Amino acid sequence: MPLVNAKEMMIKAMEGHYAVGAFNINNLEWTKAILEVAEELHSPVMLGVSEGAKKYMTGFNTVTQMVKAMVEDMGITVPVALHLDHGTYEGAQQALRAGFTSVMFDGSHYPLEENLAKTRDIVAKAHFLGATVEAEVGTIGGEEDGVIGRGEVADPEECFTLKETGIDMLAAGIGNIHGKYPANWQGLDFDALKKIKERVGDMPLVLHGGTGIPEDQIKKAISLGVCKINVNTECQLYFQEAIRKYIEAGKDREGKGFDPRKLLAPGVEGIKEIVRIKMQMFGSVNKA
Repeated sequence: MPLVNAKEMMIKAMEGHYAVGAFNINNLEWTKAILEVAEELHSPVMLGVSEGAKKYMTGFNTVTQMVKAMVEDMGITVPVALHLDHGTYEGAQQALRAGFTSVMFDGSHYPLEENLAKTRDIVAKAHFLGATVEAEVGTIGGEEDGVIGRGEVADPEECFTLKETGIDMLAAGIGNIHGKYPANWQGLDFDALKKIKERVGDMPLVLHGGTGIPEDQIKKAISLGVCKINVNTECQLYFQEAIRKYIEAGKDREGKGFDPRKLLAPGVEGIKEIVRIKMQMFGSVNKA
């Protein structure tokens, strides 16, 4: 099945009161694991790529061709969107030229008027190519490729203004953060989420920092209009923990246990485990 944009995914998720998982990829193993689980659970999925991951994998063209080939060779039948995560103005344009089917332009650090102008430009270019656009207002806490957000809560009026640029998805800060949540985290601001949803109406909302948010808060956020949830850190944690156990058990020194295909295999299974958990939590199983 060819790569798709996120428009139909978001509409169906909104109507069905579930969320599509956007799982960041870092290499072939990461991509394969997520695609296998999406197919197994018959779930739509978004593959997120940060600009740091793009650089690690040598470029947007490499990523696009790898994902397209894997979807074809693996016989994937569920909808798959290739999405730029927290893209810069230049990065979003590069990703679109390389064949990404969805991009997030993160202009939240610009003054509002500049954010709006740049967002409108990205929307025009993306829609011309049949791609979808996510934009952000109210920075997300934590760190994403060196960009540190304070976990601000978005202003509903600014959310509405950003919606008017023609974007397809809106990431609005509601106290969520990237990475591990600290012990003193106060939880998601549902009052803010309700006000944002009332102001933006049928605009699909995006929840970043999906790692570690309690299930009850995830489900409440979905009930209030969140249609896409990003997960990255948790996949990394499951990956490293599984490989740590493999090495600590001395498996890498048994036979050809040092072969990277064997060395990384437990990590791949770790990713698959958490992706299954998240897809079930998000309610996207059997929604493809």
